[in-house]
Amino acid sequence: MNLNIKDLENKARAYALKNALVYKGKAQTGAVISALFNEGLKKEEVKKYVQNISKIVNEINKLSLEEQEQEFSSLKKEISVRKVREGLEELPGAKKGKVIMRFAPSASGGFHIGHAITLGLIYVYVKKYGGKLYVRIEDTNPENVYKPAYKMIKEESKWLTENKAKILIQSERMNLYYGYAEKLIKKNAAYVCTCSGDKFREYSNEKKNCPCRKLSVKENLERWKKMLDKKGYKEGEAVLRFKSGMKDKNPAMRDFPLARINLTEHPLQKKKYRIWPLMNLAVTVDDIELKMTHIIRGKDHRDNAEKQKRIYKILNKKFPWIGFIGRIHFKDLELSTTKMREAIQKKKFKGWDDERLPTIASLKKLGYKPFAFWKFSEQVGLSESDKILDKEEYFKLLKAFNRSNRE
Repeated sequence: MNLNIKDLENKARAYALKNALVYKGKAQTGAVISALFNEGLKKEEVKKYVQNISKIVNEINKLSLEEQEQEFSSLKKEISVRKVREGLEELPGAKKGKVIMRFAPSASGGFHIGHAITLGLIYVYVKKYGGKLYVRIEDTNPENVYKPAYKMIKEESKWLTENKAKILIQSERMNLYYGYAEKLIKKNAAYVCTCSGDKFREYSNEKKNCPCRKLSVKENLERWKKMLDKKGYKEGEAVLRFKSGMKDKNPAMRDFPLARINLTEHPLQKKKYRIWPLMNLAVTVDDIELKMTHIIRGKDHRDNAEKQKRIYKILNKKFPWIGFIGRIHFKDLELSTTKMREAIQKKKFKGWDDERLPTIASLKKLGYKPFAFWKFSEQVGLSESDKILDKEEYFKLLKAFNRSNRE
């Protein structure tokens, strides 16, 4: 490290004071060490200096807020000014007016602040490049569809995107998915598997092909028709699989499923369909048909992105650029749409706009404006790093953005 021990202590004290003033007088040693990396501290040197830094943090935490403010005013010159990113990072290969992006919520409930972070980031990129934005409601799992969600998602999407988002519903696009399923079968890239789930897992664990995999295209088309036929296969007896390979080192990639029989009545489509596409078929078809150029999604979808890329390759289509973002873990907020819905149904909350819920309906009612969410998303940016945020810190930032008159 280029710093001598006196410089290190002065800077550690300055950063500890700055951190303490943000967190009601209590600095954290970890935050101070992270800041010192910006000053040249090396990771291998932390063990050598951590005792000194902890001692400084303890001293700072014993001071009153007033004393901390006074001392920080004299030491803040010790802190380096970091280069702050202005605006958004560029999207690779993006051209003005040619960017097409999407946000794909499930029809399980209204939006919460987690949805707003991702949709906000996507929208500010669409604004930047002047492209198109689709909000695609994913409702091809009849068991997880909450009918009021359609209206809420439409209204909240329009509100968050200045009425610019075009809304699509996957269950209204079923013939497209069926057409692509047949196309994949005819390319000998998909097959109808009648093995039980347990038996297929056994083959997968052993990295062996299941017997269904060797069937001819003609036989698979006949099986597909039998899946479609009400008098054909029953629920759970057959599934359409993609021929991705059974020896892949990642078990999730081994001949993954594309469609299944599900006889649950759908809130919109009722009993019209018996075969429902699974996520990786429906998403791939929609992204191809809508000509997606850039996709921003959570890094937990990395395996799904790879599956979709393989389907694109078989269909000889150019795969869009994908940016993965990390999760923001809110320490003291429940962001499960399903849990919120259950709590509302049990009358624990008045509705989706109950002020105690971190939903867009609630925050809109409390006077928050769309640009506050865009600004927060822009600050998060295209980072794969997970972040931990508490409720107080999040709303402090959101309120600051909401007070600004700038977009």
